[in-house]
Amino acid sequence: LTRPVVRCATWIDSPEASITWGTQIDGLSIMMLLVVPLISLLVHIFSTDYVHGDRRYTHYFAFLSLFTASMLFFVLSQSTLQMIVGWELVGVCSFALIGHWWEEKPNSDAALKAFLTNRVGDMGLLIGMIILFFAAGNSFSIMDITILANEGGIRHTVLMAASICLLAAVMSKSGQFILHTWLPDAMAGPTPVSALIHAATMVTAGVFMLARLSPLFELSTTALTVVTFIGAFTAFFAATVGLVQNDIKRVIAYSTCSQLGYMFVAIGMGFYSAAIFHLFTHAFFKALLFLGSGSVIHAVSDEQDMRKMGGLRKLIPYTYWMMII
Repeated sequence: LTRPVVRCATWIDSPEASITWGTQIDGLSIMMLLVVPLISLLVHIFSTDYVHGDRRYTHYFAFLSLFTASMLFFVLSQSTLQMIVGWELVGVCSFALIGHWWEEKPNSDAALKAFLTNRVGDMGLLIGMIILFFAAGNSFSIMDITILANEGGIRHTVLMAASICLLAAVMSKSGQFILHTWLPDAMAGPTPVSALIHAATMVTAGVFMLARLSPLFELSTTALTVVTFIGAFTAFFAATVGLVQNDIKRVIAYSTCSQLGYMFVAIGMGFYSAAIFHLFTHAFFKALLFLGSGSVIHAVSDEQDMRKMGGLRKLIPYTYWMMII
C-alpha cells in the first residue's frame, strides 16, 4: 500500500482537543496482521495438548487470546492513545501468562520482574506520548503528528525529548541492554507462552513502534544514533551470554535479545525494510525453536538442563527436523 488507509470516529469532542479512535492500515500493519494471528493460531493448537489437564486450563486460554487481541489492537492503532492501551494490555497479559503456575515462587518472581521492568519503560512511553500530544496541537492522531513533524511544525528539541522517552519504552518491551533482564526470566511460564512472547507479540511491539513512528526518530539523529549503539551492544552481549547457558529455553531467550539487537541496528541506520523483514522471519523461526524445545522438554519429563540430554534424534524424529529447520 502506498497510502495508509485510515478510518476513525470521534470519541471525545471538547474545546481543548478532539480525541479520535479507529484503524490505520498500511504495509507495516498488514505484515503484522499476517504474522501475529498465524503464529498465535499455531501456539493455541500446540497449547491444547501441552497444558492438557492443567489446573488453570481455561484461564490460560483466556489470557492467550486476550494477548493476541491486544497485539492486533496495538498494530492497527490510529492514535497514540490507542497504542498506549494496546501496549499496556500486552504487558498485563504477559504478566498473567509468565506467572501461570504462580504457586512456585520463581514463576511469580519472574512475572513480577517482567511487569516491573516494563513499568520503567512505560513511564517513558507516557511522557513521550504526552510531549507529542501537546507538540502536535492537542492531537493523538499518528498521521497528524508525523505530518506535522515532517513539515517542521515540531521543534527539534521537543522531538528529541519525545524520541528518547519512547526509546526507553521500546528498550524495556524489546529486551534491549539494561532493561533486558526480564526476557530470559520469562521462561518460567509455559513453553507455548515463551514462543508467543518471544516471536510474535510482546517483543516485536517495540520494533513495530520504532517503525510506525520512524519519521520522529528520523528527524532526531541523536535518538537514531542511540538506537544503533544500544542494538549493536545488545546483539553482541546477549549472544555471548547465551553461549554459557545450560537451560534449553534460556539459550533461545538470549538469542531473541540478540536478534532484536540486529533489528535495532537496522532501524538506527535507516534500513527499515531490512529490520521488518528480519522481524517477519525471526517470528517464524523463533516460534519453531520454542515449540520444538517445548516438545523436547515434554519428552524428557520436564527436564530443561541440556547437559542431561542427548541422543534424542531417534526418540523424537519430528522435533529433530523442526529444530534443524
